[in-house]
Amino acid sequence: MEEGVKLENRWGYPVATSSQACVSAINSYYHQVLSYGRERSVILKAVAHDKRCVLANILAAHFLYSSDSSRASTYFDAAESHLEHATLYEKLVFDTITYLLSEDRDDDVAVELHSKFLKEFPRDLVSLKRAQVLCFYMGLPGLSLSLVQQVLAQNEGENYIYGMLAFPLLELGRMEDAEKAARKGFEINKEDSWSQHALCHVLQYKCCFREAVKFMEECSSSWSSSSSFMLTHNWWHVALCYLEGNAPRQRVLEIYDNYIWKELDKNDSASAEVYLNAGGLLLRLYVHGELDIFGDRLKMLAECLTNEANWYIEWHFDVLIVWTLAKTGEISKAEDLLKGLKSRFLRMTKKKRQRMQRGMMLAEALYAYGRGDDRQGLELLDPDFDATDYKIIGASDEQVDVFNEVWYNMLLNSGEALKAIEVLEKQIKKRDGVPYLWRLLERGYKLANKVEEERIANEKATALESRYFN
Repeated sequence: MEEGVKLENRWGYPVATSSQACVSAINSYYHQVLSYGRERSVILKAVAHDKRCVLANILAAHFLYSSDSSRASTYFDAAESHLEHATLYEKLVFDTITYLLSEDRDDDVAVELHSKFLKEFPRDLVSLKRAQVLCFYMGLPGLSLSLVQQVLAQNEGENYIYGMLAFPLLELGRMEDAEKAARKGFEINKEDSWSQHALCHVLQYKCCFREAVKFMEECSSSWSSSSSFMLTHNWWHVALCYLEGNAPRQRVLEIYDNYIWKELDKNDSASAEVYLNAGGLLLRLYVHGELDIFGDRLKMLAECLTNEANWYIEWHFDVLIVWTLAKTGEISKAEDLLKGLKSRFLRMTKKKRQRMQRGMMLAEALYAYGRGDDRQGLELLDPDFDATDYKIIGASDEQVDVFNEVWYNMLLNSGEALKAIEVLEKQIKKRDGVPYLWRLLERGYKLANKVEEERIANEKATALESRYFN
């Protein structure tokens, strides 16, 4: 039975508390989540203001779950013990988060629970965000799009909603619609890092590298309050634009040192989030044959990643760790991580195993690639490998694209020139402005003794290498 004083949260939904300070802290937490801020721990202040508030406690439990599960349990227990006094809104938030955090959950059921919740409370964008993050780790951007479209009419003109619309659109290849949504989100709030990020994705995909860099560097002053992930990930995008646009490699090096790795100097940095973006950039550089200028940086990263506290946080990160350890000679550590991934894979439900099968094979292929065994890596991957089918590891198109580049290189290194030519020609039809792809195609034509085609690819690559930044 609902009783006592009720106050409204940011969305206008009732919360059973008499503490305005508690509600203010909850609203601050909402802002931190949607802005990818680094002060999400503010939700713990909400509990301090009202220890009996169900909403504050269950949100605190969700916040702490991945980093401190035993502490999260105390907040969960507190929320459960006061459920009888909670509002309907709070009870449904409790139900969705409780199932989300349950062992052996069915991801489809978790999404459906959030969908039902959003039909009742469509203005709760943090619950929408929670559901979209789940869809991201399921590799299902279409499902993510359907959720945001479900609540779009009730949030017309609202802050943050359009960045949340733009991201699944771009993951589905609907670039014009994604750009329109991202620009609308940016117009509403110039500091909306998710709209900034989505627009960068679009510009990058369209090979507008100079425009993407200019836009993101102009936005970068607003990233100081962003989480370690968002800050280093946005800089990862800038570095990647410089790399794909064939800018002087010193620019990429400066971004790595001054904006990615340097994040670790901050007292409140989340090191694993930094390592994820550092590892993703170093793998890309290695694939491009550019790692030598980065000196011992890969070795430094590997030394950090031998610490098992960084393992099993997310599958995409684990794949990068496996490659980093294998490449730097930490073979026993790489094998330990692979064994751990296999063990976790085998403990998954049958449905989850079916979805994650490709993720397991990708980890094994990157281990082989790290050891220089390209033939073994090829045998582990599908003969018609396409990294966009591997989003189940929890990665965007831009993040998984490096695995396509790994595959192209393994094909060429193994003498599979005709197959490499086939897939590269197909990829270039999608993005014909990337000089590196033309260089790979040139290499394929050379291996296949296609002299005229090799000449044309060389000319195209040479022209593109000076188009963007030189």
